Amino acid sequence: MFDLTPAADRLAGLVRTVTDGDLKAPTPCPDYTVGDLLDHVNGLSVAFTMAARKTPLEGTASGDAARLPLDFRESVPARLAELAQAWQVPAAWEGMTRAGGVDLPGEVAAAVALDEIVLHGWDLAKATGQPFEVEEGLLQVVHGFVSSIGPDDRDGSLFGAAVEVDANAPLLDRVLGLSGRDPAWSLD
Repeated sequence: MFDLTPAADRLAGLVRTVTDGDLKAPTPCPDYTVGDLLDHVNGLSVAFTMAARKTPLEGTASGDAARLPLDFRESVPARLAELAQAWQVPAAWEGMTRAGGVDLPGEVAAAVALDEIVLHGWDLAKATGQPFEVEEGLLQVVHGFVSSIGPDDRDGSLFGAAVEVDANAPLLDRVLGLSGRDPAWSLD
């Protein structure tokens, strides 16, 4: 087990600072504006909370700014906190669960949830011009997950093609590259 709280708290802090003017800004996710990304984070928070509780939801599509709650600065951080808390229960890590229409072991679902939080935290930070850091231990977990994704599964549904990153680059940059993100992405 690992604690999702530090990464969830970091993303929640970023969400709280998003201005209305940021909502239409581009993100490193080519199909998402900041508003779309926030709706996606909102949806994945609910989906992975329910996966931890072994009561998965079906049809929780997300990624459309038109569905973003008006109180997103409060409601999305609250959902992220609930997500982190749900994964502190040992039973969440045991047996099988379901998230995003996929059956998977609890411990894998937790890694996917952390991956989503970390990568989309970086996406949001870059899109809004904020710094981003992740604890080394959590980055190691995400690195293990993104390293396990083979080239045949990099069709854009989970990750795009890996971006070449120097083997001596910081771990966050290597994680980003493996997830199909360019660590040098900027708004400029």
